[in-house]
Amino acid sequence: MFSGVLSIPLIISVPLCVHSPEAQTHLIATIFFVSGLVTLLQATFGIRLPIVQGGTFTFLLPTFAILNVRGPCMTFDPANATSVADAEEFWHGRIRDLQGAIIVSSLVQIVLGCTGAIGILLRFIGPLTIAPTIGLIGITLFSVAEGQMSTHWGIGFLTFALITVFSQLLGNVQLPLPGGKKFPVFTLFPIIISIIIAWVVCGVLTAFGVFPDDPDAYGYQARTDINSDALKNSPWFIFPYPVGRSNGHACRISRHAGWRDCFDDRVHRGLLCMCQTQWCAPPPAHAVNRGIAMEGLGCLLAGLWGTGNGTTSYSENIGAIGLTKVGSRAVIQACGAFLIVVGLCGKLNAIFSTIPVPVIGGVLAVTFGMVGAVGFSNLQFINLNSSRNLFILGVSLFLGIAVPHYIHTTENAIDTRSDQLNQILTVLLETSMFVGGATGLILDNIIKGTPEERGLVKWIEATTVAGEEAEEEETGSHSPVYNLPLIMGLLRKWSWTSIIPISPTFHGFHPKHWRKSNDSEA
Repeated sequence: MFSGVLSIPLIISVPLCVHSPEAQTHLIATIFFVSGLVTLLQATFGIRLPIVQGGTFTFLLPTFAILNVRGPCMTFDPANATSVADAEEFWHGRIRDLQGAIIVSSLVQIVLGCTGAIGILLRFIGPLTIAPTIGLIGITLFSVAEGQMSTHWGIGFLTFALITVFSQLLGNVQLPLPGGKKFPVFTLFPIIISIIIAWVVCGVLTAFGVFPDDPDAYGYQARTDINSDALKNSPWFIFPYPVGRSNGHACRISRHAGWRDCFDDRVHRGLLCMCQTQWCAPPPAHAVNRGIAMEGLGCLLAGLWGTGNGTTSYSENIGAIGLTKVGSRAVIQACGAFLIVVGLCGKLNAIFSTIPVPVIGGVLAVTFGMVGAVGFSNLQFINLNSSRNLFILGVSLFLGIAVPHYIHTTENAIDTRSDQLNQILTVLLETSMFVGGATGLILDNIIKGTPEERGLVKWIEATTVAGEEAEEEETGSHSPVYNLPLIMGLLRKWSWTSIIPISPTFHGFHPKHWRKSNDSEA
């Protein structure tokens, strides 16, 4: 979780053309602050399960597509105050485009969650849609990890090797604690430990003058004193404020609008795993709807605060809960409060900005690879001996790579005589996850195939979270775990709340459920 929240602002600061360490520090502080705020909201008023919220790599591809439309970064003279001011306004303009796109797309997700429409959309989405969509994220982001690792391959591979050793080879090693207890430190914190070790190594090598002082020389980015001015100039406390860089532009709504929400069924699987580790009833429809709507609200807040990214539910903490047996909602609420405090500490976020670039590259090599692998793991549900499925998968992957590459490398590839339409189509077709996912979605629904062949039977068995209303009433719909705080008395008193998809008293839209609700109240 920590590495995901930290690495995203460090990645997007380059295409955003952030020119100063202080501005990068502010980006880091903002995403920590918003992640903590949304975690509190989700655990208290959303799904009410111990799930941490934070930034996501899913947003990176459309982010790069939008910023490519804006053109390359401008050059500026650090010694010229006017030039510095122009550079500041330049990257503010770029992030305003991202703010507008995130805000508009978050409204779509809020509507889908509040109306319960996400369940209808998921009927058309299966493994052959999810696999190319998520898999292409890891494939097409390799250039980002490669670009950062190549600043010093030795440090990059050191970080990569440390993560591999701690997470895969020492995963079962537990450190003894007082009282005879053991703590699985390498299972819970392999990336954080690896970053710290590689960071210290870079600091020692910097102190001994191993890395060059020339900014254009190979290995310079491995130094730990490049952003040392940020430690001096950053205030002790930073309070990120919403719409801090003026109002976002909503013109490039093609960034996320609707598509990210369609793939939020992975939240269903995460919630099911969470309930299995929590030994609680599966969340009913109203809790899932509320969780999706709250995640949309989180994206809205991320857009207003200008993080340059959205928020999503982290599945990493599910495994941590299973290992530590600590699944209290209060613990996650405390985690959210801690993230807020971290976001307010200017000096602490300035320290984060000094992490060497190749160290981040080594982390991304692992995380991007895992993102792609998780996407392709959905193929376990389909029949891979079917020529139909192989055709859909192959065409989706090919078009998901070929079309964005053509749009990116061809000047004026799209010309509709409308600048706005050109930008929208360019952003959509330059985003591999959109092209590959849309291709898989269309072909999977128009080419005839049995539910077993398409993997829908196993898919539904694995992803269903109290989906049937009958199961809902027998398991989770009356579980106090998912009740909202403070207002349950009013919700039970008002019969009309039984038809609101996000209300704990929701029983479905069929009239028989309304009568049942009224009878139970009587």
